[in-house]
Amino acid sequence: MSKLPILAITSGDPAGSGPEITIKAFLNGNIHNICRPLVIGDTCVLKQAINFVGAEDKLQINTIHDISEAQFAPNVIDVYDIGLIRDYNSIGVGTINAIAGEAAFNYVITAIDLAMRNIVDGTITNAISKEAINLAGHHYSGHTEIYAEYTHTKKYCMMLAHNDFRVAHVSTHVSLREACDLCKKDRVLEVIGLANQACLAVDIKQPKVAVAGLNPHCGEHGLFGNEEIDEIIPAIEAAKELGINAIGPCPPDTVFSQAIGGWYDIVVCMYHDQGHIPTKVQGFVYNREKQQWNSVAGVNITLGLPIVRVSVDHGTAYDHAGKGDANELSLVNAIEYGAKLSSNRHNKGE
Repeated sequence: MSKLPILAITSGDPAGSGPEITIKAFLNGNIHNICRPLVIGDTCVLKQAINFVGAEDKLQINTIHDISEAQFAPNVIDVYDIGLIRDYNSIGVGTINAIAGEAAFNYVITAIDLAMRNIVDGTITNAISKEAINLAGHHYSGHTEIYAEYTHTKKYCMMLAHNDFRVAHVSTHVSLREACDLCKKDRVLEVIGLANQACLAVDIKQPKVAVAGLNPHCGEHGLFGNEEIDEIIPAIEAAKELGINAIGPCPPDTVFSQAIGGWYDIVVCMYHDQGHIPTKVQGFVYNREKQQWNSVAGVNITLGLPIVRVSVDHGTAYDHAGKGDANELSLVNAIEYGAKLSSNRHNKGE
């Protein structure tokens, strides 16, 4: 047990479904076999989440303020208590508000601090509301930007993964018009390099990195745009000179099907939805007959950081908050992925 990585798991926006998803993930018997989990949050919120899920007889809370107090025992949730919320009724369950945003932001920076000081081996994040944290006065467009600032990281990108399907993004939380302007050789090359490193980190020996085009049909030799000619192809050629097996530009309407079929290990995408849509089409499965989600799977990983950060690949699900029916599969996936990345880093002496 002592050799398993310690993972700091933020409980997410306390007004959302994150606390309940966290509880449900702990009901998964495999978690303690792959890591030593530590939840960053507020005790009163996690206790209420246990009630919502109906796990009062299955789990108990161990409130701690120092890692030495953690039990890391099955059926015990070690909660590193931030102490911001003492009254559950104050957080406005199911609503976007500054109180919950302030708490969620502090959970994240606490997890980052613990990882930067090598107290924990990796971090796992539940969903936050960008609007809520901005209402609280913290002006970030998401987790990725918070992690970049608090770890002093300049070169980073977002990667999504579902099983062996992976995508990395040149741009994320910007307008589509701005995303086109950000499609520059240096940035494309940077993300190709980060994508290649990510594959190596999960023991893929010779990664095949596909690079998606920006325009329909990859611009059709300049007929539908010149970004492929001026920026993307030069980036691919530069990556090849560095010894990276970069392939493309590949037409976006076929490259993801090819990746699913095993042609590539990862696809470099030019903008947010180009990568998010194919990943979520695979991982998010809705049952028409039962009118419920069979699965909400997949993970979000920030590449280029000095610490491990893996996240759920969905939002706060305010509409499920307090009902105990939110799907925990993405968080379970994130914990599994985080445990593997943390263990590999340790084994490589990073």
